[in-house]
Amino acid sequence: MNQTTSRPIPEFPVSVVGSWPRPRWLLDAMRKKSADLPALRDRATLLAIEQQDRAGVDVISDGEQRRDNFYSFLSEKLAGVTLMTMADLLDHVEDKAAFEGLLQALDVPAFAIKNPTLTGKLARRGSLAADDAAFLRAHTQRPCKVTLPGPYLLSRSMWVKGLSATAYPTREGLCDDLVAILRAELLDLRALGVEIVQFDEPVLSELVFAGKAATRTFMCAALAAAADPAAELRLAVELINRVTAGIDGVRTAVHVCRGNWSRNEDVLLAGDYAPLLPHLARMHVDQFVLEYATPRAGSETLLVQLPTSAEIGFGAVNPRTEPDEDPAAVAARVGALAELLGPGRIWLNPDCGFGTFADRPVATDEVAMAKCRILADAARRLRGASPGR
Repeated sequence: MNQTTSRPIPEFPVSVVGSWPRPRWLLDAMRKKSADLPALRDRATLLAIEQQDRAGVDVISDGEQRRDNFYSFLSEKLAGVTLMTMADLLDHVEDKAAFEGLLQALDVPAFAIKNPTLTGKLARRGSLAADDAAFLRAHTQRPCKVTLPGPYLLSRSMWVKGLSATAYPTREGLCDDLVAILRAELLDLRALGVEIVQFDEPVLSELVFAGKAATRTFMCAALAAAADPAAELRLAVELINRVTAGIDGVRTAVHVCRGNWSRNEDVLLAGDYAPLLPHLARMHVDQFVLEYATPRAGSETLLVQLPTSAEIGFGAVNPRTEPDEDPAAVAARVGALAELLGPGRIWLNPDCGFGTFADRPVATDEVAMAKCRILADAARRLRGASPGR
């Protein structure tokens, strides 16, 4: 596959984290497994592209319109993976009562969240996202972002003892296969000319914010973390670096959030990024996509601890609330951070996706567009204030 030329990206680019709310007609077709589902997914993707374009997004995604959630789609793309709801997995986790209680405490319905679960040896049936990326690039002239679940997330979330141990008796073997699959996908996306590939690693925040006892979340159905979170963080760094090693010509990013499954902020993880920053600093990626739109995130001044070569995807609007942020205030905050970190390093994005879980989006498409317009307005103010403009 010949490498396609990437497209120019403006200063203070506005981007999305990945997902966009799915139309009701697409959700109905997904639920019914309609015969025309492929055509409807194309139609929904075109609508997501149009809405992002109208909202002033500079670097767009396909809105993950072909996915049930940000990682469940792997059940369609990989041999050896079965899609199971949290209700299905309750019969297989080691401590059923504790897991059920955790789901209730987190405001997560067991039937609504689906988990790709290992039931055999992994193998790519085709591309994970490259075919979708080719469709996206064919239907926009804007730079493109493609999202993939990160290797550490998958090493924890997919493995369930009673279902996976035959195929993968050790975690090491699973990690080797995950790295190989994600590297192959990254190379395919680079060849298409995709401007940025983002690896989603949401459970890194759980390791440092939830404490040693919190070894399972709804995104990590069964594979408990080691007693020492530091060991898990070292593994996360190792895995992402193995995926990106020696691959240039495409921006790579890691997205770390604190949960995006509920509008109830009280059930979402809180704490600044200080415990994670030394580990993020050792990741060989070009950008860190982090959430800063809520007080739960702490101060962005801590970001001086990241390498000066790294860009920051700055979460400046909350996808779970009404669009009431002031563009001037967003611009002032981002401008102050740019003064602190140096020029050319800040991207503007929402904290997380607008439709991480298809059946449980945190926003409507109207809200998503309004939030992105706020970011675009802030970006215009920042560009106008930049030297030489």
